[in-house]
Amino acid sequence: MNQRIAFVGVGRMGANMARRLAESGYAIVAVYDAHAPTAEALARELDVKAATRLAEVTAAADVIFTVVSDDAAQLAVFAEAGDSLLQGARGKRFVNCATLTPAVHVEAQRRARTAGAEAIEACMASSIPQARAGTLYLMCAGEESSFQAVRPILEKLSSSLRYIGPSGSAAQVKALVNLVMNINTAALAEGLGLGSALGLDLTMLREVFAETGAASQVLKTDGEDMQNRSHDCYFSAAHAAKDSGIAWTLGAQAGLQLPLSAATKLQYDRMTAVGLGHLDKSGIAELTFKDRRG
Repeated sequence: MNQRIAFVGVGRMGANMARRLAESGYAIVAVYDAHAPTAEALARELDVKAATRLAEVTAAADVIFTVVSDDAAQLAVFAEAGDSLLQGARGKRFVNCATLTPAVHVEAQRRARTAGAEAIEACMASSIPQARAGTLYLMCAGEESSFQAVRPILEKLSSSLRYIGPSGSAAQVKALVNLVMNINTAALAEGLGLGSALGLDLTMLREVFAETGAASQVLKTDGEDMQNRSHDCYFSAAHAAKDSGIAWTLGAQAGLQLPLSAATKLQYDRMTAVGLGHLDKSGIAELTFKDRRG
């Protein structure tokens, strides 16, 4: 626990991971966010430095977690010129947690290695409460020796930790997890929406779903929220659209037709288009219930 840790990207996931590690006895020495007030608020809470430059983060820490929003943001923090986490990065270790195109994880690892650093991906198949509780499901990839070096830290964040394989492979698995999850979410919204239109009792219908082949993890997490129109954001519709796009693109690159994935992405794109992208993915029910926006 003598390793100094920093976080780049301290929205709700990154901030809760930092809180968890601080409570576990690790020294959080710096936080950074593209939205400076977000980093400043967490820095005050944890009594750490709110870095204003990425190079400051690298200088302060031994292990740097990145929890950014998308491919462009990941490549920006690993920029090969200008202010970047790669400045003075020799001997440092990076743990990249964002849901990204697999090729971007591979490129981030390549850039880190060129700078004399190590990088792994640690893709998360969990949400905000699990980040706070240290019960994330983490899928990791990259050099196995690099994974083993940071494993004790990751074990404080995860109740289910898996090493998948070479760089990019965990991101592929994460894309498939989200592909199936998002399709299930869209299907559940249609089933409950049709049930509502038929005048069925939705509590009864959810109970029947749970006892038959319609059962799913999504039913447990989103079914009641869909019924009650409770869409507090744990995994946004905008992120669901992005992740569905990653999976669909992988399918196209592999020469596969993924019509359900494509249709699901269109639904989440539609949510964003009508101003609902900030809602939790369960908000897709707003498009399928007859008396709602749909």
